[in-house]
Amino acid sequence: MPKILIGGLTNAHGILIKGLFERIGFEVVCLPEPDNDALKIGKIYCNKGQCNPIYYMAGSIIKYLFHLRESGVKDIEKDYIFVTAGSCGPCRFGMYETEYRKAVKDAGFPGFKIIALQQDEALLNHLRDMGFTLKRTAFLSLLRTFVLADLINNIYYKTKPYEVENGSIDRWKTQSLDSLYRAIRKGDRLTIALRQIKNALSAIKTDYFRLKPKVKITGEFFSQMQEGDANYRLTTWLIEEGAEPIVEPITTWLDYVLRTKIQFISERAFRGRFRAGKLILVLFSLKLYIRALYVLYRALLGRKPDPLKSQKKLACYAQNYYSTKLLGGEGHLEVGKHIYSVVHGNAHMVISVKPFGCMSSTQSDGVQTKVSHDMDDSLFVSVDTSGDAEVNFKSRVLMKLHEAKERASSEFEFVKKKRDLSSRQIALLKERRPDLKKASKVLPRNGISTAAKVLYLIR
Repeated sequence: MPKILIGGLTNAHGILIKGLFERIGFEVVCLPEPDNDALKIGKIYCNKGQCNPIYYMAGSIIKYLFHLRESGVKDIEKDYIFVTAGSCGPCRFGMYETEYRKAVKDAGFPGFKIIALQQDEALLNHLRDMGFTLKRTAFLSLLRTFVLADLINNIYYKTKPYEVENGSIDRWKTQSLDSLYRAIRKGDRLTIALRQIKNALSAIKTDYFRLKPKVKITGEFFSQMQEGDANYRLTTWLIEEGAEPIVEPITTWLDYVLRTKIQFISERAFRGRFRAGKLILVLFSLKLYIRALYVLYRALLGRKPDPLKSQKKLACYAQNYYSTKLLGGEGHLEVGKHIYSVVHGNAHMVISVKPFGCMSSTQSDGVQTKVSHDMDDSLFVSVDTSGDAEVNFKSRVLMKLHEAKERASSEFEFVKKKRDLSSRQIALLKERRPDLKKASKVLPRNGISTAAKVLYLIR
């Protein structure tokens, strides 16, 4: 049985997917995080004019294959395969599989196999074609790994800017993922692991009174999700610059894909067509299953992670600016998330990050100016990642981040006045409320910044 190479997702997703595939009987290798060396290699072996996700991931695959060859590994093309996501539609996502194959062939690995799991086809069929046998229960377990990784990432970024002991939340994340990995690999009950993770979170001390603006990260799927060079380590850098990043769960995108597929079939199916109705029922059941998992696991984690957004609301907010029937990339999600963040007071600022020349994101950016104009309270910046323009990228973000910090400060002072609290009273109450120092503390919906939310807990 060949070893499976996976990559392109967050570290949390890679670890949990690895655990699942190992339980089934496969050997899995998580590719190192795509870096700028991988980008250079990708540009050498891929066609010109592609977007950065292709260059980064193709380069990452080739870089690892070179490493195997230099280490003396024999039969690389026979013993290793790469599993990735696939798609069709107007964006270049549909060409990823072809470009990967072209790149690894030109790099000297013509027989290396690549499996693309298509959005609009049965995942199991693709895996069977390559000699895999995945039961449907394993596919549902795969969905669980996405949800679990999303929740761990969400807690991490909500807590990291406020940790009192440097590195404490990083250790918690590592231990949590290790615990979930072992539970998934052994087939143990996840509820036990999740309760232990929640208890461990309670032991971490935080200072939620640190005033930091919240920054929502959206944009092209690959670029917004990366944690390394592919988006200039955006989340880490924002924390260093005194902000709290809000990352979007992959579950939102899975929910979106299912919703758009149901809409697509419903509008094109003839009345009474049984097959179409059956397919819609299956997709709708999957959609409910994913959302139910998210609600359940979020509850087991003490409701600390943010709730999943309503796809109906996102579509409703976006429909006057971007047709919900246009497919490809993130579709209407970029616009919908921007408006959602402003209407629901989720963030002081929204960053849309995408690879240079992304067609779907360029379409979205075309209406974001109008959205920003109509939403008086919107702070929005759209930035491209090309791998060699980090200074320009961060300079553009910093200009808006300065305004976001001012808004967070004004909000905090407003809530202080509204609650009739002085700085001295806050300091005293802070010492008398040890529960406010726990990382597991669930904050109210009032306010935007975490510091402002804490003030609403003081009576």
